Amino acid sequence: MRTLAYGEWPSPIDAATAAAHDGSPESVGFVGDEVWWTEPRPAEAGRRTLVRRHADGTEEPVLPAPWNVRTRVIEYGGRPWAGTARDGVPLVVFVNFADQRLYRYEPGGEHRPLTPVSPVGQGLRWADPVLLPERGEVWCVLEEFTGDGPSDVRRVLAAVPLDGSAAADRDAVRELSDGRHRFVTGPRLAPDGRRAAWLGWDHPRMPWDGTELLVADVAADGTLRDARTVAGGPEESVAQADWTPDGRLLYASDRTGWWNLYRDGEPVCPREEEFGGPLWKLGLRWFAPLDSGLIAVLHGRGAPVLGVLDPETCEVVDAAGPWSEFAPTLAAQGERVVAVGAGPHSAHEVVELDTRTGHARVIGARHEDAVDPAYYPEPRVRTFTGPDGREIHAQVYPPHHPGCVGPADERPPYVIWAHGGPTGRAPLVLDLEIAYFTSRGIGVAEVNYGGSTGYGREYRDRLREQWGVVDVEDCAAVALALADEGTADRDRLAVRGGSAGGWTAAASLTTTDVYACGTISYPVLDLTGWGTGETHDFESQYLESLIGPRAEVPERYAERSPAAHADRLTVPFLMLQGLDDVICPPAQCERFLARLAGRGVPHAYLTFEGEGHGFRRAETMVRALEAELSLYAQVFGMKPPGVPTLELGT
Repeated sequence: MRTLAYGEWPSPIDAATAAAHDGSPESVGFVGDEVWWTEPRPAEAGRRTLVRRHADGTEEPVLPAPWNVRTRVIEYGGRPWAGTARDGVPLVVFVNFADQRLYRYEPGGEHRPLTPVSPVGQGLRWADPVLLPERGEVWCVLEEFTGDGPSDVRRVLAAVPLDGSAAADRDAVRELSDGRHRFVTGPRLAPDGRRAAWLGWDHPRMPWDGTELLVADVAADGTLRDARTVAGGPEESVAQADWTPDGRLLYASDRTGWWNLYRDGEPVCPREEEFGGPLWKLGLRWFAPLDSGLIAVLHGRGAPVLGVLDPETCEVVDAAGPWSEFAPTLAAQGERVVAVGAGPHSAHEVVELDTRTGHARVIGARHEDAVDPAYYPEPRVRTFTGPDGREIHAQVYPPHHPGCVGPADERPPYVIWAHGGPTGRAPLVLDLEIAYFTSRGIGVAEVNYGGSTGYGREYRDRLREQWGVVDVEDCAAVALALADEGTADRDRLAVRGGSAGGWTAAASLTTTDVYACGTISYPVLDLTGWGTGETHDFESQYLESLIGPRAEVPERYAERSPAAHADRLTVPFLMLQGLDDVICPPAQCERFLARLAGRGVPHAYLTFEGEGHGFRRAETMVRALEAELSLYAQVFGMKPPGVPTLELGT
């Protein structure tokens, strides 16, 4: 075992390795008896392809470059495809990212557009489709821009003809709902096809604040009639709805403070656990009814695990395996369940559970170790005490290397990671970006600060009107606790985050003296502009709950903004920004930097063409990771081998 300075340990996990394994399979589903899913391709301009698993177990990417299966509905997207099999032949519809049109595809045939291109604003977009070949239609969410502004938009349920007759004719798209709600999810049809259920909500609420569950009758002519609200409301979030095989309405509601399941309005296995989550994308699925009457569920506190719930006995049997966390993309057919699971030593992979035998196995996107697993970080799930004695949940990843230790008289540097959202949480899974740092002798702590999901509505509501306060305090509390207990070097603490995490990182650097430097990626920095036309429609009134009603506390929007306090920033920082970002546009960073000009603070601002909100291209991720490590090396006095030096200007 060699003794080397922290941050200078040789590591086989370079930035290219981390970038090549970024992203995970999503949107799993059945096409006949086959399992299909979407999968990232960082080396192919960050596109997502559709992957088919044949009956013999072989995998085949269905759509070659440049096809990119991804929808921009609400900008965060949603489920972009649906499929079925007719006489054993797959029929698939999908959204192509470049033009946002819905396409029909049958293997061996052409990709046929089903929807037109609109010249108005940002056009027509589609998400969360349901294939109904017996009707000759696909039902889905239509997002239609009516002008050039980000909020000049309407959303309805729509029926698109499968014969291509709407490919050049917007009038051939049949609208199903009346537009009473600003936001809607895709329809779920009862087994007999006579009722449809969907979710709707309106500004200023976000879907985790309050949604309505609507049910309508499906008439013989395919119209929806007598739409009525059966659950939910301004302070009750229904996260998902579906139908059981015997036609009962099953949904996840947080009316008790926890997302629990209800069947025809009656609670199913009430527990202080989450059986749902934040609806950041349309079509997320935390549960799936089975033909047997059982229910496949994701549940737990913190990391959700896959289990099978007996609604009559309230017994939940969890799937055995190495997976500590599952993504909300369940699908079921008969007694088969497919999901996307990962663990501390395994990246996300497609998992199939046979509920008759209880056997779970990997069937797609199988994790393969890019390097010796001995270099993988070893997470410690911890609970810290914050201001006023409140609990703060975190995952701590100490420096870890099979052949190196740090000097006995030194403590390692640590980087505090603030997750995005902010209504979200850091997943407990193998992340080679974390390993990139820990294998070099730099610790990482992911903080699920107050406002994070997975711990009930009370924990989530801690951030109401306290964004920029509670998140900053909780991250600082974890950083200082690690230093006080001797785990971290008090003089070598950093903070990093992207999106809402970028806000927390910037706010931390401008309002505390805890950190020696920080990395701020595609951030929110100036609330006075972000909520008034500078961001997309979905989050345009998010600040009403995160900061407070703008009409009542306008001064708070300026007071909380890191851009207003740029003059307080005295430590080096790195700022990373995609130039195509419409959620947190480059203007936010540019105003911040303009206010910092002339103050002599060392920093670097890297921008990336072709990148939006979150980086998807391998070359971008490599540049960003290497720049971040170089920043820490310069500030913390380290000399990591083989890392290009980031030029810091003032």
